[in-house]
Amino acid sequence: MEYVTSPADGDKGHKNPFAELPLQGDDKAAMILHRGKLCYLVLNRFPYNPGHILSVPYRQVAELDDMTGEERAELFELAVLAKKAATREMHPDGFNIGLNLGSASGAGIPTHLHLHIVPRWRGDNNFMSVIGNSRVLSEALEKTWEKLSAACRDIAKND
Repeated sequence: MEYVTSPADGDKGHKNPFAELPLQGDDKAAMILHRGKLCYLVLNRFPYNPGHILSVPYRQVAELDDMTGEERAELFELAVLAKKAATREMHPDGFNIGLNLGSASGAGIPTHLHLHIVPRWRGDNNFMSVIGNSRVLSEALEKTWEKLSAACRDIAKND
């Protein structure tokens, strides 16, 4: 129990890319797909699957109940936009959408919550992810960014 309840070394003093990315000034380099008023969509640089998108509040907040109602609403509205864009451009068979709250749940950056929108295809699990702790992506992140950012712009404009 002591091991389970002790703080992880990785939680101390690490940088927060979710706070830094929107300040870069180059959305393509930052992989930002869409900016809302309170939240933004960004491609995950370490994706579980191609098209793995994150909906992230600009404000650093660790818990859903610490967010304002407006922030929560936009976080999930952007998840809907991301799902529509990925559906249109990537044609997945389904999605995993969810939050990892706290480092024990697998949150890599537990101080800044983010919602995962992960396209899934039948049979997309293979030995690389199960045994090798690696991912095989069929498309470069830059190409995925081009397709999904254009889809986000088009969908947001027409909704």
